[in-house]
Amino acid sequence: MIDHIGISVRDYDQSRAFYMKALAPLRIGIAMELKPEDTGGRRVAGMGADGIPFFWFSEGAAQEGLHLALSARDRKAVDAFHQAALEAGAKDNGAPGLRPHYHESYYAAFVIDPNGVNLEAVCHLPI
Repeated sequence: MIDHIGISVRDYDQSRAFYMKALAPLRIGIAMELKPEDTGGRRVAGMGADGIPFFWFSEGAAQEGLHLALSARDRKAVDAFHQAALEAGAKDNGAPGLRPHYHESYYAAFVIDPNGVNLEAVCHLPI
């Protein structure tokens, strides 16, 4: 089981604003921020739920080809994530819908975030 993941982002402020808006429908927000003097010179944010960070990002060179899938509580949250992410500046990479080639209830949406990350929200529950 993965406890947390960390990525580097090209523009910390832009990424912070993007993730705050795009991940809000998934009930994910800033759980912790660290100052450069605490991290060896980089601003770092930990996003999560219930005060527990599991998705970290920091200033640095962005990684290409990264895919990050986040759980959604229901299909409406997947839809809201997709809309919020597009409004926040993401590029569409797959509209909300069923992906039965994974399994019959796999409902997901995909966007490319400002750092090139293939960001997905997925709900595995049947309607």
